[in-house]
Amino acid sequence: MKSSNPALGGKTFEQYQPGIQTAGVMTINGTINKTLILLALVIIPAVWVWNMFYESGIESIGLWMYGGLFGGLIVAFVTIFKKTWAPFTAPIYAVLEGLLIGGLSAVIEAQFSGIVFQAVALTFGTLFAMLVTYRMGLIKVTEKFKMGVVAATGAIVVVYLVSLGLSFFSINVPFIHSGGTLGILFSLFVVVIAALNLVLDFDFIEKGAEHGAPKYMEWYGAFGLIVTLVWLYIEFLRLLSKLRQ
Repeated sequence: MKSSNPALGGKTFEQYQPGIQTAGVMTINGTINKTLILLALVIIPAVWVWNMFYESGIESIGLWMYGGLFGGLIVAFVTIFKKTWAPFTAPIYAVLEGLLIGGLSAVIEAQFSGIVFQAVALTFGTLFAMLVTYRMGLIKVTEKFKMGVVAATGAIVVVYLVSLGLSFFSINVPFIHSGGTLGILFSLFVVVIAALNLVLDFDFIEKGAEHGAPKYMEWYGAFGLIVTLVWLYIEFLRLLSKLRQ
């Protein structure tokens, strides 16, 4: 069982066998409840930073945005390597990501009015659509499907890392940031891959519940979903901003 989401690796649940534990085990409903809690913890600081931007300007949110960005990365890696800490680190991660996307959303909204509402609607619409698709079995989560999504996600990560490295030398990769046809097609591709990651995450969480994983893995599964949703939302913002350009 594999997932291209770095938070939901393929071997996470291999140590747990179904039926071994009778109490305090991971459930799908429990993971859904934890995901809703984390979503609230993303939204609250996001709204706070949003309001700060419109009250005091972009200078007032820079520190919060960068703190959310780098702090979120650190806490994410800690959570991945210390899964037992997920009940504590997952909420911290959600708050930090809220700081990041709140500031990012405000800055982009100031340039393109209404874009944030569209991105939010598309993100949750995609979440619902992929969940229905998964539950109806319209997408078969085969090993080939998993390998394809993993490979595509890895390629995107490499492109972003190369772009980041080149940016230090004032070299921009045009199709990543430009609003031209190639840039829009690239963003569409990334959005599709991010959406397919949701299917892998659903399958991963379902298998975790079947294997009788411990209760704290509900927080870890919810954390993995938030990672994908934040990524999907940011990519929708990028795509919409390119289309507006």
